[in-house]
Amino acid sequence: MNRFILTGAPGSGKTAILRQLELDGFAVVEEAATDVIALAQARGVAEPWKHPSFIDSVVDLQKCRLDRATAQRKEVQFHDRSAICTAALAAYLGYPVSDVLSRELERIRTESLYQKLVFFVRNLGFITASAARRISFEETLRFERIHEETYREFGFELIFIEPGRLAERVNAIKRVTQAAQASTRQALPASSWLAFLLD
Repeated sequence: MNRFILTGAPGSGKTAILRQLELDGFAVVEEAATDVIALAQARGVAEPWKHPSFIDSVVDLQKCRLDRATAQRKEVQFHDRSAICTAALAAYLGYPVSDVLSRELERIRTESLYQKLVFFVRNLGFITASAARRISFEETLRFERIHEETYREFGFELIFIEPGRLAERVNAIKRVTQAAQASTRQALPASSWLAFLLD
């Protein structure tokens, strides 16, 4: 099974890309943090990210969804963020890496749960606020930078999806995904085809 992560700055258009991929027949595993925030707010907690338990709640839901997705038989899955994102979120919020998060990060590393190629959706040049997204564009850029640094620290290679029409962004992801699958079947290193494909 090929599990690809989509990540990036808040408001980058990542969700729209994932919805189109889902409509095109791909398996999509939903983001956890937004749902944790929505549930907490429905319970009357206005800013759940300020609670120390927030990060572990996100990790627990991510792990649950990842484990459940493992039972699916789709050859390709697209994951809306991962625990690597949660590590970046913890850094952004000023929280230490908890034992729960540390164990999940180690599981991802030792079991190679995700493809090393990560689709990093670039910001659109602005941010639209929502109940779960209360962040300025300047903070969005810092959030984006921390995510990029965190994924590189964990040894992932980033495929940048630049701003553009939805169809163009989705097709770029499909091209890389198809090439990655073909190279896996032929046991080719990513370096042998990726630079040419993205040129």
